[in-house]
Amino acid sequence: MKKILFIANPLSGHIDKKALLARIESRIRQPFQVAFTQRPGHATELAREADADVVAAVGGDGTVNEVAAGLMGSGKVLAIIPCGSGDGLALHLGISRNPRKAAEILDGGVVREIDCGLLDGKPFFSVAGVGLDADVAWAFASSARRGLWSYISLAWKLWQDYRPQTYTLTVDGKKMEMPAVMITVGNSNQWGNQARITSLASVRDGLLNLVVVKPFKTWEIPHLAAKLMLGRIHTSRKVLTLTGKKITIDRPSDGPAHFDGDPVLKGTHIELEVVPGALRVLVPPDRDI
Repeated sequence: MKKILFIANPLSGHIDKKALLARIESRIRQPFQVAFTQRPGHATELAREADADVVAAVGGDGTVNEVAAGLMGSGKVLAIIPCGSGDGLALHLGISRNPRKAAEILDGGVVREIDCGLLDGKPFFSVAGVGLDADVAWAFASSARRGLWSYISLAWKLWQDYRPQTYTLTVDGKKMEMPAVMITVGNSNQWGNQARITSLASVRDGLLNLVVVKPFKTWEIPHLAAKLMLGRIHTSRKVLTLTGKKITIDRPSDGPAHFDGDPVLKGTHIELEVVPGALRVLVPPDRDI
């Protein structure tokens, strides 16, 4: 019988993790333990040291990122009980945001190997990037208000005075230069909340999906937003989509970047690459990923 360790971030989202775990306890038929994170990076340490066959991340994309980073190459399996503001990887994998339904994969799920991206050596499992979305993530991290509408409000405020930068991109040795509002590199297909910015991405193809959003006018936002939510952003004339194993981004000045929703300050040169089959994860049995 497999052993399970739940790693919960008590601060992510608005859900009481102790109460949540109590609600799903009846759904768990294997021996399990629970650990709560105490600081940034703690989930990675707990996952790496876990005496368990399955390690379940209970939280948002940041918690999932930390747990998954600790499991890479270990042979242990990641499970996700999503309860964050975006839950990008969970949604790509078809995992329900209903905690009780998500817990069902601990018994009935199947194990799949998925890829991982690296941003300057730092693992990401959903998306990473630079530009407007990274600036918004940086502002959102210091905001007292949480939730999707707070994020949208910040994005609108920053957009009013936003000036696109000109980037030099190198994709598997091919170099190009272009202005962009944002550049997103996806292992999975979305930021979260089904906003599928890297709509053609696959977590199992050994490639990263590069999306360049070219400069656009304010009146074009509703059209782009509709395509984003329908998973058809790649069909817009304002979007360039490429795939590659190794990608470099050069920009004129330092600034924020983001990976799996977390912002970080980076320099003018950023390197990204894919690590195929780096992580074992439980997914619903009927989900084709």
